[in-house]
Amino acid sequence: MKIAFFDSGIGGITVLNEAMRQLPHEQYLYFADTLHVPYGTKSKEEVQQFVERAVDTIIKLDVKALVIACNTATSIAVTKLRNTYDIPIIGMEPAVKPALEMNRSTGKRVLVLATPLTLKQSKYAELISRIDDHKLVDSLPLPELVQFCEDLNFESKEIIDYFTKKFSEFDLRLFGTVVLGCTHYPFYKDILRRILPSAIQIVDGSAGTVKRLTQLLKDKSQLEETGTTSVTFMCSNDDQAYIRKMEIALETLKK
Repeated sequence: MKIAFFDSGIGGITVLNEAMRQLPHEQYLYFADTLHVPYGTKSKEEVQQFVERAVDTIIKLDVKALVIACNTATSIAVTKLRNTYDIPIIGMEPAVKPALEMNRSTGKRVLVLATPLTLKQSKYAELISRIDDHKLVDSLPLPELVQFCEDLNFESKEIIDYFTKKFSEFDLRLFGTVVLGCTHYPFYKDILRRILPSAIQIVDGSAGTVKRLTQLLKDKSQLEETGTTSVTFMCSNDDQAYIRKMEIALETLKK
């Protein structure tokens, strides 16, 4: 049985790539809701409907676990999904807690980059209020970055100018960590390392998500310990050109 990964587009491939690194014997299914990408600029009600429809399709493919590899979809839909289906469903959460812990000794600030919809959700507000005792977390929506990623625009002057403009409102010397709170954003780690001060650490939630996936599969004795990995790509509009785009995105991460 396969482990399924779901996102609106190619962003969740960053989480899939981490899973393939940590769990090299598993078979994977990656499903992109290309009919409705991007989620981060749509309404909560729309995204809830899109996610439920897509996950219903995925579950019928007889998968043993599902990773909602999208922070926006997780914040809106994961609770209802877990109450509906009986397989392990793992979501994404901006890695704010580990970022704060990394800064504990320095007192530096944390900057969370995410989609506007993720930042507007009560789930995010509750997370920040629960762990940010000293009010050290700032948030920055980057709605256009998802579309850059969907266009496979990973390295251009346009991207560098975009980041430079967005960061200009912050004194980056005050920050110790930047959190990539959207699964599309890790495609830009190399550019961010060049733009940000060298002392700033960059974190995302992929490793923690895969660690949780591994534990849940281990608890159910469903971890594969032999064999080679494989990935099947699917999308909601059955666009073969987009499937090729997903393959290219995965190849880009492996370079």
